[in-house]
Amino acid sequence: MAWFSWQRGWRGQSAAASTARQRVVPQQRGLFEVPDDLSMMDSLPPAPTKLAVSETPPVNLRRIAATLDLLDIRYLSDGEESLLALWERHALLFAVEGPDDEILVIRARPHATVPPELADLAYRAVNEWNHTRRFAKAYVGDPTERGQLPIYAEWQVPLRSGAHDALLMELLDCAASVSTTFVDWMHSDGGLLL
Repeated sequence: MAWFSWQRGWRGQSAAASTARQRVVPQQRGLFEVPDDLSMMDSLPPAPTKLAVSETPPVNLRRIAATLDLLDIRYLSDGEESLLALWERHALLFAVEGPDDEILVIRARPHATVPPELADLAYRAVNEWNHTRRFAKAYVGDPTERGQLPIYAEWQVPLRSGAHDALLMELLDCAASVSTTFVDWMHSDGGLLL
């Protein structure tokens, strides 16, 4: 049984100690009163009908590339749509998607794939990752041309209002470190990739 300071007679407390402590109940306030004349409400400023213009810069590939440079993460660019960072055992794709390019998408993919006969093991490993980890939701992708199953970990962050430089750096740094952890886990404890 857990002990809480407000509990009387908790296990191990003597009878004298439990009677020495008295409950103090604060005095109740009376019901609040509403005046009959509400004309004072007319002097209040009107409620805002539009949000204030944001000074936060929008997230775009140029800012993502600059942040990756600050994090000392080298990447390849296709020119317009995405950036690709490569590690020994995985790749990390950075893109901005959505109707207004407002969603930051970060997708990790191990270089190794899973044979179709191990699909059940792949789904169990991915479910375990998703159940025990906070960041990066993993999934099994559609079969490749050779019939192998790719494994992905993905972040999708809606940033319609933009993001400050420090937040963007934190998101990208977290994605880079968690993607490495994800791939290492899939190769070791996940028991999925060789």
